[in-house]
Amino acid sequence: MSLPHRQQIVHVIETLANRHLQGKIQAVKLTVTALLSGGHILLEDIPGLGKTTLALAVSRVLGLSFGRVQCTSDLLPTDITGLSIYNRDENRFKFLPGPIFNNLVLIDEINRAMPKTQSALLEAMEEMRVTVEGVTYPLPDPFLVIATQNPVEQVGTFPLPESQLDRFSLRTGIGYPPPSVEKTIIRGGSIREQILQLEPLLSREQIQQAKAAVRDQVYLSEKVADYIFAIVAASREHPMVLSGISTRGAINLAEAAKAAAYLEDRDHVVPEDVRQVAVPVGAHRLILRPEHETVSKQEVLRSLVKQIPVPLA
Repeated sequence: MSLPHRQQIVHVIETLANRHLQGKIQAVKLTVTALLSGGHILLEDIPGLGKTTLALAVSRVLGLSFGRVQCTSDLLPTDITGLSIYNRDENRFKFLPGPIFNNLVLIDEINRAMPKTQSALLEAMEEMRVTVEGVTYPLPDPFLVIATQNPVEQVGTFPLPESQLDRFSLRTGIGYPPPSVEKTIIRGGSIREQILQLEPLLSREQIQQAKAAVRDQVYLSEKVADYIFAIVAASREHPMVLSGISTRGAINLAEAAKAAAYLEDRDHVVPEDVRQVAVPVGAHRLILRPEHETVSKQEVLRSLVKQIPVPLA
């Protein structure tokens, strides 16, 4: 069975990765995975590696409205959600929507904002709505938050609390491009103007249909669900881990695996789909014991997944 709009979405990924965002295939694919699974993605890396360019490029080729928030220590929650302003002519307050009311919202350097402002994103990311002064406003569909985060060692950063990290379905880095690609980038300079000229390759309606196909037409068997639970349970019992993957994390893992299967043109999830997304979905949810805090969470989860027996078909 051919899943709706799968070929067009794969074409989007290949176009971005091969023409405009060379060396970023993994980040592009995981961003689309987050969109298809109804989640959000956190990009963590040092400044200057193209995180903002990636978000802008994805919004352009998918035909999505784009909003950007540059986080600073004095950023207020209303700078994200919007606020009501009194209109003298109409003798009433009028709500002015903030940048969160876009299909794709880039929250740049989220860990430079104060915790109170970070928490303003929670309802939007989880409930697809925003409440301002007692009035609830729905957010558009599709809706995707791409947040970027600087390494916590950098000056002026506030580590995201676990409850905030758990709202992101996936987390990944960008990394330096391969040397040959980076040399080409150096010679060619910034591609921001080129990105702004990109034409949409999909409509919002097609994206909504693709999301519905991932949700309703990709089957997740009981065996695969047991495999996901085995990974989650093992993360909670690992001797280096203080707190493992939450139930929300397990749900996100299942949803991301369904999106991964969709991109491979399968109407069912296989264990390889789960293994493919397990680290981006689960590693940032681990809390390591104090004596192991310097160990890479990604490596802990990667080694753990390798130890879990893969169910037979």
